[in-house]
Amino acid sequence: MTPLNPSLELLAPAKTAAIGREAILHGADAVYIGGPSFGAREKAGNTIEEIASLVEFAHRFRAKIFVTLNTILHDAELESARKLAWDCYNAGVDALIVQDMGLLQLDLPPIDLHASTQCDIRTPEKARFLADVGFSQLVLARELTIQEIIKVRAAVPNDTVIEHFIHGALCVAYSGQCNISHAHTGRSANRGDCSQACRLPYTLEDNKGQIVAFEKHLLSVKDNNQSDNLRALIDAGVRSFKIEGRYKEAAYVKNITGHYRQLLDEILNERPELHAASSGKTKLLFTPDPDKTFHRGATDYFSQGRKADIGAFDTPTFVGLELGCVTKVCDKWFEMDSNEDLANSDGLNYLHKREVIGLQANVVERKGSVWRVFPNEPMHTLAGLRVGLTISRNRDHAWEQALNKKSAERRISLYATFAETAEGFALTLQDEDGITGSASATFEKQDAKNPSEAEQGVREQLARFGNTDFELHELTIHWKQPWFVPSSLANKLRRDAVEQLEAARLAAYTRLPRKAAIEPPAKYPEESLSFLANVYNKAANDFYKKHGVRLIAAAYESHKEEGDVSLMITRHCIRYSLSLCPKQAKGVIGVQGQVRAEPMTLINGSERLRLEFDCKACEMHVMGKMKKHVLRSAPPTVLPVTFHARRS
Repeated sequence: MTPLNPSLELLAPAKTAAIGREAILHGADAVYIGGPSFGAREKAGNTIEEIASLVEFAHRFRAKIFVTLNTILHDAELESARKLAWDCYNAGVDALIVQDMGLLQLDLPPIDLHASTQCDIRTPEKARFLADVGFSQLVLARELTIQEIIKVRAAVPNDTVIEHFIHGALCVAYSGQCNISHAHTGRSANRGDCSQACRLPYTLEDNKGQIVAFEKHLLSVKDNNQSDNLRALIDAGVRSFKIEGRYKEAAYVKNITGHYRQLLDEILNERPELHAASSGKTKLLFTPDPDKTFHRGATDYFSQGRKADIGAFDTPTFVGLELGCVTKVCDKWFEMDSNEDLANSDGLNYLHKREVIGLQANVVERKGSVWRVFPNEPMHTLAGLRVGLTISRNRDHAWEQALNKKSAERRISLYATFAETAEGFALTLQDEDGITGSASATFEKQDAKNPSEAEQGVREQLARFGNTDFELHELTIHWKQPWFVPSSLANKLRRDAVEQLEAARLAAYTRLPRKAAIEPPAKYPEESLSFLANVYNKAANDFYKKHGVRLIAAAYESHKEEGDVSLMITRHCIRYSLSLCPKQAKGVIGVQGQVRAEPMTLINGSERLRLEFDCKACEMHVMGKMKKHVLRSAPPTVLPVTFHARRS
């Protein structure tokens, strides 16, 4: 049996190729990015030319580029998706992240395939199946506990990489199992166009019509932060650590990538049997702080078990860090206590009647132990601003300015040998990956006028790697005696050796091939699939038939009929978060037996969503009508399928 992969991969998002380069400079071992189409973030696309330029930059550091081809596809789109896969392969892309199983029926290039989190990978059986049909890397459901990850890891071959989200926004539903957006707006999350209905305010009614919660963001959860769980995740078998955020700007990517690079480097220093998945060391020119960039509060979700405080019920926006309390209010300014330094243009906010009120600090002045803030907005427009109110900062202007500048360097360590030859001198560079580049020059040797300074001069000249990707770790000099070596000669040897090394590194880089599927074809763990399997084209239908599935329903996006179905399946339970769970009441004197998991209703405007609670599975189903839709793009070919409903 092959040992478990010892390399740890920090995987960062990129909305653009420029952000992807920053992610690599700030310590990412791999970057995932959207191509021109078919990515699950519709508004984060990039041209093949832009991706190719990012690939070239990434491969200098042995970093990898993954392209998201992870929407479900119409039959009419399959050929375009196939061509896109080949374009990505020809551009040097390392892997495609895939949701639609129809792609596996096509003539794809020999490119590595990763199973998207949209594949809803939360059981060992599903994970093993995907590994057996040719996926080398599996992006697990965010909801899994560490114990569940251990079981998945044990079920798949050791050469299958387990990837897990460690930071960023959380979809409240199991990925790929949410159709609320399409039900309400015709915008499909499975097609990359989610309307984020989960971030809306809802009023919650019980089964008697009584209001339990009024206009709360009850489906909105805090943002993922696994900073404290990295060691446990490594021990569970996770090898790729994924940061969410393909819609995020460069400052977020720099900050969060740098934060996790530091944490993983600490672990690598503790555990020499592990190593980073790419080359070079990152030097950050700022201090990372996850609290400084957009988040809705932090949670480690279900990693260590179910918790009641995972919700961001008050607001889905970024409130930031508390600064202090208002001490005085006047017609043009207000004062506040704060131990933090403020700056002009800081973004401040406060909560008023369930609404976050934002303001910009036009000018700030320190007045003894307090800060006087002159807002950019007229004071009379700032509803509810009063003495005693807590003020938070969600934009630290000075800190952001630092990130707008050069904020990281990444260098590959070199071991250099400078030696005399029969004709002159030679320089050999060997990098941390064991790759070498050499240069030599003919030069008539001359005695050094000052032998004590000759070697020091050579060392100083050969250490100057400037704007290259390299830095000198160690230099060995082999000569019979100190010789005179002109600076121009040393510089030429260094430049020529670097050029040879760069060419050798490029020639030595190899991409993983596509993993072969086992034969005979693996059997899918179930014999029937509901609309939740997202089968949207004939190729996907044929794929599941080949793997033993007998009854296959079409994806939600294909339905023409009305019906009450699960629009969302989630491990987040509103009853639990509001302390209304029967399991919580168990053993409580005077309460036990009186709390039942009866259905409830979420209301937003004219939309009413019935909540049903599957206590055995500890899941919540958000029920709604299966509506007729006007598709926003060409309709798929009608599939000869049988509809067979199931809950999960």
